[in-house]
Amino acid sequence: MTSIKINRRRLLGTGAALGATTLFAPSLLRAATPLKVAGIHASPVENTWNSVLHAAMLAAHEDGSIEYTFSEGVSGTDYPRVMREYAEAGNALIVGESYAVEREARSVAGDYADTAFLMGSSGEAAGDNFGVFGTWNWEAAYLCGMLAGAMTETGTVGSVGAIPIPEVNMLINGFADGVKATNPDAKHLVSFIGTFFDPPKAREAGLAQIDSGADILFGERIGTADAAKERGIKAVGSMIDYTPRYPETVFANALWSFRPLLDAAVADAAAGNPTGKNYTPLSLMKDGGNDISYVEGAAPAEAVAKMEEVRAAIMAGEFEVPRNFDEPK
Repeated sequence: MTSIKINRRRLLGTGAALGATTLFAPSLLRAATPLKVAGIHASPVENTWNSVLHAAMLAAHEDGSIEYTFSEGVSGTDYPRVMREYAEAGNALIVGESYAVEREARSVAGDYADTAFLMGSSGEAAGDNFGVFGTWNWEAAYLCGMLAGAMTETGTVGSVGAIPIPEVNMLINGFADGVKATNPDAKHLVSFIGTFFDPPKAREAGLAQIDSGADILFGERIGTADAAKERGIKAVGSMIDYTPRYPETVFANALWSFRPLLDAAVADAAAGNPTGKNYTPLSLMKDGGNDISYVEGAAPAEAVAKMEEVRAAIMAGEFEVPRNFDEPK
């Protein structure tokens, strides 16, 4: 039987889709009248990133913190219209992503000053009601990279990402830095598929990296682990726990939880406080926003011990994983 080690102590919640391990904690935000919250997902909710948001909001709905409704697969051309419809419907908080519609999303928020918005964005917060967040599980990716660096037999690892935006770059760079920490001579291959959701394309990118010598793949995008499984090599998952779906392939995951960010925004909106702030720092490991899960016995014991020492140092504020937003090469 596979033994999976998950650092649950502070991680509050992660995606429930794709066989993910769910790590929800009871919310502190129960109210007589739950806050109306709408989620707008540009991709299907089974997409990894969206699944983490969706799972956190579903859990908050189930524990009575919010009243949650959502739309998925919303195109960029429809996104502003859907934002307006949810604002007109009386939702107090709208959660979504503005990467492809920054100008339009900010314009909508300006027209609904009494509605709070929490949007995935590479830009800054705006006004009193346009809050932003990014995906900061690069600390966990670094720890996964430490294990990968100790495990690779070819000396080559690969990463398959979506688009080279700052959040994706930081995550892949974090993994690469972790690999270098335990294997300075390792080679790191990087591919971008040009979209946020195309599993077949991610699989093809992963296969190409394997053909170039990679024997461990970091899957920033869904589909990467399929290539690893097909060729019989190991892989690292991102944001959710992929190990149950790929038990012989995915040996570690860089988990991300949206729940700390959601709880903070819900609390601000319910109290009438400004939500025009950057909620991203609540993704830090010390706040329960990200952590590593790994299969015991997959990596050498000494590599695991070294990784756990670094994790403890991160939690204690004694070690800071470098933040590199540059496009990885």
